[in-house]
Amino acid sequence: MDTFPLRLTQAQRRVVAGLFPNLALRLALNAKNRTLHLTVAEIEKIAQAARAAVPKASTGMDRNSLRHVVEATEQAIKNSQGIARIPASERLYQFKITLKEIEPPIWRRIQTRDCTLDKLHERIQTSMGWTNSHLHQFKINGILYGDPQLLCEGFEDDPEIVDSLETRLNSVVPEDGKRFRFEYEYDFGDCWTHEIQFEGCLRAEKGTRYPLCVEGERACPPEDVGGVRGYSEYLEAIADPEHERHDEFIQWSGPFDPEAFNATKVTKKMRRGLPNWRKEEWI
Repeated sequence: MDTFPLRLTQAQRRVVAGLFPNLALRLALNAKNRTLHLTVAEIEKIAQAARAAVPKASTGMDRNSLRHVVEATEQAIKNSQGIARIPASERLYQFKITLKEIEPPIWRRIQTRDCTLDKLHERIQTSMGWTNSHLHQFKINGILYGDPQLLCEGFEDDPEIVDSLETRLNSVVPEDGKRFRFEYEYDFGDCWTHEIQFEGCLRAEKGTRYPLCVEGERACPPEDVGGVRGYSEYLEAIADPEHERHDEFIQWSGPFDPEAFNATKVTKKMRRGLPNWRKEEWI
């Protein structure tokens, strides 16, 4: 049965012990501060009893402790219903990545442990099949995230960018674990816009390595093909030997199967990751 952390001071644990004498041993009353690990049902019982006991408290100190117990238990219950229900060491974040404005859709479903948005960018690049050859940015709830070193040129009209190297997934996904969408844009010339849907948190399976590409469909367009319109022309040309640009495109990209996708191969690329260009830059 899953348990969840509830941190209470010594005074708070003593008033809880007065309400539930059977918990006295687990409450470790002699310790100054203690994080308890209780089931949701146990926390809910403590919250209900403490809430009812507040107006009956004999002293102001007990009343204040009971109020803090109510606040702590309510927060613990809220956490148990969100991403915190899974310990951070076992928590996976699942995303569906869809390249917008292309039909049939090109998409990937991936699982990753908590990481920075910069590392999520790497997961997206390697799962989709891009080569990290251009700039990128995230747009989450109207706020832009990216690498200020690359996106800011020092002008007054530079957009405000939150550093994606310092921002972790656990700080941008909803605490309640509900699904939400945001955007990832890659290559500001070709303007490849992706819809990223956070699908929730899962518990990592023992013996399984992450990140993981669970499933997906269709191959990623070649780099520098010219965006959505350019890709449409490219597909038309390589499919028709009589097309005036057929030979040009085949020579440029080589054979290309727009339906090709293999989750196992994609997972290997994700685990291999991208070259650390920041480190190499200073060598």
